[in-house]
Amino acid sequence: MKNTASLLAVTGWLLFMSTPLSAEAVKDREGAVRKDKATMENDARWIYNDVQRGFDEAKRTGKPLLVVLRCIPCLACMGLDASVLTEAELQAVLDKFVCVRVINANDLDLSKFQFDYDLSFSTMFFHPDGTVLGRYGSWTHQKDAQDASTLGYRRTLEAVLALHQGYSANKESLSGKQGGPAKFKTPVDIPFLAGKYKRELDWEGKIVGSCVHCHQVGDAFRATYREQKQAIPAQWIYPMPAPDTVGMVMAPDDVAKVKEVLPGSAAAKAGVSAGDVIASIEGQPVVSIADMAWALHNGPESGSLGVMVRKGGAGEPAAMKLELAPNWRTKSDISRRVATWPMRGMAFGGMVLEDLPDEERTARGLSKDQLALRAKGVGQYGKHATAKNNGFQKEDVIVSFAGVEERMTEGEIIGYLLTNHFPGEKVSVTVLRGSEKKELKLPMQ
Repeated sequence: MKNTASLLAVTGWLLFMSTPLSAEAVKDREGAVRKDKATMENDARWIYNDVQRGFDEAKRTGKPLLVVLRCIPCLACMGLDASVLTEAELQAVLDKFVCVRVINANDLDLSKFQFDYDLSFSTMFFHPDGTVLGRYGSWTHQKDAQDASTLGYRRTLEAVLALHQGYSANKESLSGKQGGPAKFKTPVDIPFLAGKYKRELDWEGKIVGSCVHCHQVGDAFRATYREQKQAIPAQWIYPMPAPDTVGMVMAPDDVAKVKEVLPGSAAAKAGVSAGDVIASIEGQPVVSIADMAWALHNGPESGSLGVMVRKGGAGEPAAMKLELAPNWRTKSDISRRVATWPMRGMAFGGMVLEDLPDEERTARGLSKDQLALRAKGVGQYGKHATAKNNGFQKEDVIVSFAGVEERMTEGEIIGYLLTNHFPGEKVSVTVLRGSEKKELKLPMQ
């Protein structure tokens, strides 16, 4: 184990905006980043914030490359980050990799680094020749900053090492894991970010203010579509769908073991059962739940998705087909994603909406099939104050939104609005305020 004592002091940074609506952060953000640099830049194992040096070392040693992307000021995933840096059992496995720690997205090669930008701790694994071997990201840890469990991470590392060992035979099967062409080379080349950020951090000034957080990559792409009055693609509204979107609730401490299958889902109809292990999707060997999310992210808008499943977790994989219904992505839960905040500004003028439960619908005389979204919160500043400035109030219940009256979740209506209505338009909204019905107009942004 290397530099264990010094690593105990480390937390992490990279993905979340400064607004308190985005993520809980440490009090001294600047100090946390500088402390991380002082602790890690001369570490014996971790190459600090230098991806190219990592690739060079991987080519020299023949080891696979592991790149951790971590947000230092953000408290989410803090427990996992600390364990990855210090846990004794994990260090022996990490010795088999070239390890790089990246703390900002400014100069990431967007053709290579395509992953879940909303997570505060992610890992990408590469063969020395640049081929992506897999991805890791955990929403379980994201939601619980104190969760320091690494069993799932360690099993992913072991699965990646197996892929690396058999690379000459499995190289073709990895083709689907590769990032596609990127419209912009790096985040700072995206018009929404260009001119505001440089490729290097400003260590002589305000570090946090000079950092492109990973989620800003998605924000910038969505803003570009929006400013051009183009529909935002569904993949950018519902990125990296969790497997439960198609009915598979996964065990967080394993590579790809199904913990539960949701009744009536695509997975249930395909014959997937609890205890099964997903070996591959569309021919791509799966090394993590994030790998499954990547395969879903790149899946068809409707139609079938080929899956190889080890029934009961043993034996030879059996072929199954997940039949994806039209608009299946809209069932993805995006409510906890930091990316959803700016989309709420675009679509809702800053409101946070929640679907009214059935029992409350019954009490208010509303149908279970109709739209009924309660304004859980109404923004107060900037573009997020647009709803408030146009007469909307907290606890209003929206029963008609831009002509939509059938039941939808907040995520579904966000997708509808961002693909059908554009900045400069005003849409009609009907709300219930107590027992009174009101007709309002809401500008799209």
